[in-house]
Amino acid sequence: MNQFQHLAARQVGHLPGLFRPAIMRDVPAIQRLIKLHADKGQMLPRSVNELYETIRQYILYEERGKVLGVCGLHVTWEDLAEVRALAVDPDHMGRGIGKLLVHQCLGEARRLGIPKVFTLTYVPEFFRRLGFEEVEKTMFPHKIWSECIRCHKFPDCDETGLVILLDLNNDQAA
Repeated sequence: MNQFQHLAARQVGHLPGLFRPAIMRDVPAIQRLIKLHADKGQMLPRSVNELYETIRQYILYEERGKVLGVCGLHVTWEDLAEVRALAVDPDHMGRGIGKLLVHQCLGEARRLGIPKVFTLTYVPEFFRRLGFEEVEKTMFPHKIWSECIRCHKFPDCDETGLVILLDLNNDQAA
């Protein structure tokens, strides 16, 4: 079962579209969104192969059948997960789509009982506004670096590491 399956397709907040789990036919749209931002140096690219292999990690926001945003939650250990591959269609930025996608992922982390969520990003100010705090990347367990060795920037990672601690007894960050 997809980790976001309990969401089904539903509206959230003021947006007219739906948040839903990604499915295989969404991969081209997901890669298009990620590529738009990766080409500008705002995020790392993701291969089609990687997206197919990790499709269960992603939640989408769509309006009128068009995918306008994507975000993934990758579980790395019993107490740690990563928010990854957040991308919103540039024509729809500023509407709160990215914020709500991250909130959906944080909600999933809470549901799973994961108290700490991190991200590696080129846009740290966005995540700071959501309650994430900057940390030294060396504080992350070695397990997360197993994926980094495939990155063209390894070992000279220039992303910023941020973490948020979740109150698992509440719907808000700690």
